[in-house]
Amino acid sequence: MTIAIRQIRILDGLGHRIERGTLLIEGTRIQAVGPERDVRLPKGAQRIDGRGLTVLPGLIDCHVHFCLGAEADVVAAVEGESSSVTLLKAAELARRTLHAGFTTVRDVGFRDHAVFALKQAIESGLTPGPRILAAGLAICMPGGHARFIGREADGVEAVRAAVLDQLNAGAEVIKVIASGGVLTPGTSPDDAQMTVAELSAAVEVAVAHGRHVAAHAHGASGMKNALRAGVHSIEHATLMDDDAAEMMTQRHVYMVPTLSALATTAACPTGCGIPDSARSKARNMVKQHERSFRAALRRGVPIAMGTDAGTPFNYHGDNAQELERMVALGMTPMEAIMTSTSAAARLLGLIQDIGSIAAGKQADLLVVEGNPLRNIGVLLKRERIAGVMQRGRFVAGPLSGA
Repeated sequence: MTIAIRQIRILDGLGHRIERGTLLIEGTRIQAVGPERDVRLPKGAQRIDGRGLTVLPGLIDCHVHFCLGAEADVVAAVEGESSSVTLLKAAELARRTLHAGFTTVRDVGFRDHAVFALKQAIESGLTPGPRILAAGLAICMPGGHARFIGREADGVEAVRAAVLDQLNAGAEVIKVIASGGVLTPGTSPDDAQMTVAELSAAVEVAVAHGRHVAAHAHGASGMKNALRAGVHSIEHATLMDDDAAEMMTQRHVYMVPTLSALATTAACPTGCGIPDSARSKARNMVKQHERSFRAALRRGVPIAMGTDAGTPFNYHGDNAQELERMVALGMTPMEAIMTSTSAAARLLGLIQDIGSIAAGKQADLLVVEGNPLRNIGVLLKRERIAGVMQRGRFVAGPLSGA
């Protein structure tokens, strides 16, 4: 089927817009895009009136955890349920994410390798959800942060073996833990975890298999260890210092800020169910996190959008709240959109196929009522989503019934 969406505002994900454009989709691909007068419609095309609507590339979240359900105490929740229940929960969370306009995500830590079964089920059409690039288990030091969704490894050879296990299971990205964290009791976000040698071993094995490495790092020392090891993205970058920012800029290493994770945890009042240690750590860091984001933006550090969805009260399906937070901290709406489209696609190595609206690209699209350049918040309002297209077919929103 050929679908023609006419007289629609087009934001191409690369910083350009067309106020009255036409988008032509044939099969799973975009066939043509341009101003209304420049795109000829073939006979028999299904025509959709796009007046009052805006179309963007399908959004991309570079940091989610489908095994976590945004419970107040996510560690207790995942440790208290069976792996089968976790997988069923993850399938529902994936559906919510897709229906919110996110057609691709990177899952950077699951409790086991069942995330690869979820990925396969989505790709085969068995269950709805976004394209998933999954890490499997995060690689951490013994007793380290994220061990509840991780593979503990001590020493270079153990790290190599742990990375190979994830790759053999189907990992398309490797996640390493370079600092302590918020949710794991007994770890300090400012302390480095894993040695440079261990982190370098993880990168060496991953790169040899054509995979990127994402490093969890809050503190500057952990960030710099990961950067020296050659990782491709720093997740959180909460306590970034000038040296770390300079290294990221020079090496073109992406910051995936996950502002929403600390913000939702820090905003939780006493007695909300989040463990006191996690709540205290988040509250102590949230302002510094905002300063680090502003500094990264000012210095030209590459930024790709990620939410850490699944952490306390950071709900899957509310992923677009991250765009609101980035705009509040100084990004333009267009820049924020680019972090979750073309920039994210570049980080994930998928820019040839997704992340922008252009002829030949896969037809993963989000259609919303209104203009997100005037109010980025429309992307977060489910009632404003007119349609989510995945591989050329509307799968959510009113347009899915057209």
